[in-house]
Amino acid sequence: MFKKILIANRGEIACRVIKTARRMGIQTVAVYSDADARAPFVQMADEAVHIGPAPAAQSYLIADKIIAACKQTGADAVHPGYGFLSERTSFAEALAAEGIEFIGPPVGAIAAMGDKIESKKLAKAAGVNVVPGFVGEIEDTEHAVRISNEIGYPVMMKASAGGGGKGMRLAYDEKDVREGFEATKREGLNSFGDDRVFIEKFILNPRHIEIQILGDKHGNILYLNERECSIQRRHQKVVEEAPSPFVTPKMRKAMGEQCVALSRAVGYYSAGTVELIVSGADPTGESFYFLEMNTRLQVEHPVTEAITAIDLVEQMIRVAAGEKLEITQDDVKIDGWAIENRVYAEDPYRGFLPSTGRLVRYQPPVEGWTDDGAANGRRGIDGVRVDDGVYEGGEVSMFYDPMIAKLVTWGATRDEAADKQVAALDMFEIEGLGHNIDFVSAIMQHPRFRSGELTTGFIAEEYPEGFHGAAASDETLEKIAAVAGFIATARADRARRVDGQLGVPLDPPGEWTITIGKTPFEVVIDEDEVLVNGRAVELAMEYTPGEHLVTAEIDGEMLGLKVAPSRSGLTITTRGAIHKLGVLPTRLAPLSQHMIEKIAPDLSRFLICPMPGLLVSLNVAEGDKVEAGQPLAVIEAMKMENILRAEKSGTVKAINATAGQSLAVDAVILELE
Repeated sequence: MFKKILIANRGEIACRVIKTARRMGIQTVAVYSDADARAPFVQMADEAVHIGPAPAAQSYLIADKIIAACKQTGADAVHPGYGFLSERTSFAEALAAEGIEFIGPPVGAIAAMGDKIESKKLAKAAGVNVVPGFVGEIEDTEHAVRISNEIGYPVMMKASAGGGGKGMRLAYDEKDVREGFEATKREGLNSFGDDRVFIEKFILNPRHIEIQILGDKHGNILYLNERECSIQRRHQKVVEEAPSPFVTPKMRKAMGEQCVALSRAVGYYSAGTVELIVSGADPTGESFYFLEMNTRLQVEHPVTEAITAIDLVEQMIRVAAGEKLEITQDDVKIDGWAIENRVYAEDPYRGFLPSTGRLVRYQPPVEGWTDDGAANGRRGIDGVRVDDGVYEGGEVSMFYDPMIAKLVTWGATRDEAADKQVAALDMFEIEGLGHNIDFVSAIMQHPRFRSGELTTGFIAEEYPEGFHGAAASDETLEKIAAVAGFIATARADRARRVDGQLGVPLDPPGEWTITIGKTPFEVVIDEDEVLVNGRAVELAMEYTPGEHLVTAEIDGEMLGLKVAPSRSGLTITTRGAIHKLGVLPTRLAPLSQHMIEKIAPDLSRFLICPMPGLLVSLNVAEGDKVEAGQPLAVIEAMKMENILRAEKSGTVKAINATAGQSLAVDAVILELE
């Protein structure tokens, strides 16, 4: 067994590998850039080596620096995590040349599966179902248009070396192809150093199912069931679960055996994932097609660990060391249900714009999963596991992926796992930047999610006008009003006791008018009872003025609420929505109708940079006439290109930025007449 492993990665996956290596008695080495000098994974490792500036192209993507760190520390193996160098054949070959073991699959398998064009040919030869499309190199935009017209719309354009949702564009017509082909090539080149693109038919009502593969160097290959990863945004996974609510035992066996056949055809060992697209329109479940094989550990591997009690990182290490798998296909079981939500630094209330900045407050619902090797350790504390690599006071940088953490829950049933997600998300505290906690909570509560009727179009179909918070039932609003009345009473009582100038300490009852949206609730807080609109509510909670996160038991249900003072009263966030509450003593409530509402200024004539990023291109000049919805500029942030469009028709009056310029958030790019 290895004595020392270097992790050629950062963030949560570096922490993840370190935990398992530590349990196995293996020392670890971290490598870090300038931006990660104080990161948790650097502190967790036994040794750490600085490898360069913040941009990945100058640090984490330079194989020579990784190999030099191995020599400096005496590391005899490297775990690449995911992304970065994990699927670079040149990196695995360079390690082998230095006598350093690569904890991953053989070079031949990486090469065969890393090229999406070649991998489809191999899959077809191995008897795996493949999606109809053009498997070959595309010369230019005109060639792409001709191919797309022949295949029939909609089509998907993909970077040949792509992954993680990058370098992908869906085209519904010729206009989309002309607009997106070059952008797909650029993203492929910038992210993977390869600008080749292929085009395939887009399957309608598609579900994204993937099969976890595990093999050793002795010819043993298993499939560890499936994961459902259909809920995606911009082709990046947001929610993953295992097993899938769609897959039947017959389907699971057919999928698994095809994926094992493909793995065997390329001599695969280590952990890997075969991604499949499944037609949700086919009630038989037999219409599944090969998409790609990821020759590495997947971001969503914890849900497989939770239902199988198999530590995938441990297995990867043991396989790399030459050990045989101790489990057989018959040993692979499904115990319960697991769901993973990716907590991203992006603002769903502002069109999911990437958000960078300092984590002024970061408190996950649990401190993290244990690493003692027990099944509970792989599931987390009380069925809740958080994999992260950030810390309170740290910065989410524009240089790397926007993922803050992975929240994983396990339950005996799918509904139990989803309920645990909602409760845990209520207790997840993040301040200082935008995040998607409310959004994923809303998905967990959504009737369509609960029914299991999922497709990759779920988000676009269920939130066509954007996200504005989860819908709250009348019962939930009543509970929020009761909590607000309790908090208002506690604050008023403290104010009287602190300065002594507001009269004697407040004698209950405290009578409040709580307005949520346009709905008023009359709340009475008494020592003996709490009334909301005259109905008695069982409320048990404690509150210290200034406290941000409170928990309350209301009518037998536990509720986590994030509380902040606002100009009108309180802002309370719970169950996937932000509620702005008007809070007034009932005797003063009639005065609220005389308050003047502040109207936001009209900024539609300005094109404003919505996030810190690089201005890749500017499509207009001064004096040009533009139409509403017309693409005006492209901003690159967190390795993704974002098209900025005109909010209304007009004429360009002034341009304030140039292509290639780095822009701050809210910078004015151009102004219309």
